[in-house]
Amino acid sequence: EEIDVTEMVALRDELNRQYGAARGELSPLAFVVRAVVGAVADFPQVNARFDDEAGVLTLHDAVHLGVATQTDGGLMVPVLRQAQTLDLWDCADAIARLASRARSGKATRDELSGSTLTVTSLGKLGGIVSTPVINNPEVAIVGINRIVARPMVLGGAVQVRQMMNLSSSFDHRVVDGAVAAAYIQRVRQLLETPATLFID
Repeated sequence: EEIDVTEMVALRDELNRQYGAARGELSPLAFVVRAVVGAVADFPQVNARFDDEAGVLTLHDAVHLGVATQTDGGLMVPVLRQAQTLDLWDCADAIARLASRARSGKATRDELSGSTLTVTSLGKLGGIVSTPVINNPEVAIVGINRIVARPMVLGGAVQVRQMMNLSSSFDHRVVDGAVAAAYIQRVRQLLETPATLFID
């Protein structure tokens, strides 16, 4: 899905200008995490684990969000526990702290296990589309592609907008295509109107 993140980028820049020194810098990933987690409230099917051998599906109330992180030892997925309780700055701080622990080899087994939904991003190295692989036994993953400035038609006029694609994968034994599409549209809505990320 193509997402216009112009307002999100502007809000991030302004929040960093006003509060960065006191509260820490916000990354685009923190906004995406808030949107991905926030949308789960309307689509709880995506926050689940499916045991293939036992044939058991477990839906979770809490979102333990895995954040795929590249390290010298390979890909690791540190987990933001109770991600639905974290605000933007909490998300940014937790992401930075866990990624640092994973890259330094200090992450514990508990910090690297138990995720119920995963996001993955290559940041500035990433392309504009990707095919994320589901972190089994989860049933959904959302891939974040890099933000690029592109001409878009708005109100009949061409404007340069900050655009970002989300690439997602779902286990269709659990998440129907229509539910998956509606979930991503909800994520899109939250990112394109970023002030709503502050509403619980």
